[in-house]
Amino acid sequence: MSYEYPNSQGRTIQEVAREIMGRPTEHDTTNLNIDRMEAILDLMGHPEQSFRVVHLTGTNGKGSIARMTEALARSYGLRTGLYTSPHLERINERIAIDGRELDDDDFVDIYEQIKGLVAIVDDKAVQKGQAPMSFFEVLTAMAIWSFADAPVDVAIVEVGMGGMWDATNVLSADAAVIGPIDMDHMQWLGNTVEEIAGEKVGIIKPDSTVIVSAQPHEDVMPIIEQAAHDRQATKVLYDGQQLEVISRQPAVGGQVVTLRTPSGIYEDVPIDKFGEHQAHNALVALAAAEVVIPVNGALDGGIVAEALSQVKIPGRLEQVRSSPTIIIDGGHNVNAAQALRETIEENYDFQQVVGVVAMMRDKQIEEYLGTLEPLLTQIVVTENSWAERVMSADELEIVAKKVFGSDRVIRENTLPDAIQKAVNLVDEEDDLGVGYGHGIVVCGSFVTAGDARSLLKEHHNPDLEKPKAERV
Repeated sequence: MSYEYPNSQGRTIQEVAREIMGRPTEHDTTNLNIDRMEAILDLMGHPEQSFRVVHLTGTNGKGSIARMTEALARSYGLRTGLYTSPHLERINERIAIDGRELDDDDFVDIYEQIKGLVAIVDDKAVQKGQAPMSFFEVLTAMAIWSFADAPVDVAIVEVGMGGMWDATNVLSADAAVIGPIDMDHMQWLGNTVEEIAGEKVGIIKPDSTVIVSAQPHEDVMPIIEQAAHDRQATKVLYDGQQLEVISRQPAVGGQVVTLRTPSGIYEDVPIDKFGEHQAHNALVALAAAEVVIPVNGALDGGIVAEALSQVKIPGRLEQVRSSPTIIIDGGHNVNAAQALRETIEENYDFQQVVGVVAMMRDKQIEEYLGTLEPLLTQIVVTENSWAERVMSADELEIVAKKVFGSDRVIRENTLPDAIQKAVNLVDEEDDLGVGYGHGIVVCGSFVTAGDARSLLKEHHNPDLEKPKAERV
């Protein structure tokens, strides 16, 4: 980054974000190649070769595993880059160095530095009758450029979608993490878990260590094994075989786990997240960190415990309010709904749970709602801010009534009204007025989660810093 003259053009982050996000989406099926990414990295001088890589794919768990892996690597003094998607509230969230997202000026500066190279790639693509770079390709190029410029020792990178043709697959992974594979993005990745797995194993590269999460579908295992063999991976580590969650105990604000990897046993590790799935995410993250941290044998148990105890994962089973308890979750498929339901049932003593749900039209909506039906007392259906993709509240109401019955479904056309309606519903049942035993879950999409976080964020009131007599 140009630390001497950050954002020398004086552009705002909003201007740059609109310019980037106005590009074609990565969902364009005529765009299924990494030619443009290879072209821009060639123009950059291949900065991706300057750091080690943990590359993550899978239907669920990528964000959690990525953040845990980054925390572990940083706790050992390594400089880290983290690239995740989607963002919840601000585009800057996608790119972080040493645990801190790029600030506005640095984000704008990075974009200004590569913008001319993007234009060259766009021109060449158009001349060939191909699409210009997508917004995700531009963001991926920005992340790689910023990581090399920092410079980082290791980059932890989530795929955007799939694996084989994802923009991030220009990277050669030292550790290739295959998270749980389930049905999602079927219109682009395939209509069976086997087809989807075939896309996701594309991140496996020669000499990489492949780390495989516990899989909800056994049918994907032969596909992963064959890809690791064909691509000459160094070794494959499976959750449930070489990797194990030996024990887990719910605790205040999270859980305490004992984990086993081929390097050793890590006892009584605190994790600042609820849910059995997060224990397994921590296990996979630990195995990935062991690949890229230059230590022989097991990592130091105290350092591991300190790192994992402080990992925050926005928008994933995130409690943002108390009295009443409000939980936000960005998961949007059946596997995510199952994890959400099980985690709440295990860790909260709710007698009433009101769901606030807004989902994209292309998701398995009826199946998702069906998974949550035993948990939710009532459901308020609504819409999020992505007008082009979100299912209308009217349509979602029809689906929800099929699952819950008419008497348990309420429609509010805007998310603020839906959240307020849910608060009113729990207040009506809260005889003591303290919120205990009553909860609200806002879920169905990362866009929904991001919108809710913005709405429910506590805002600083500078007037409160003044003496009482001077307050307005």
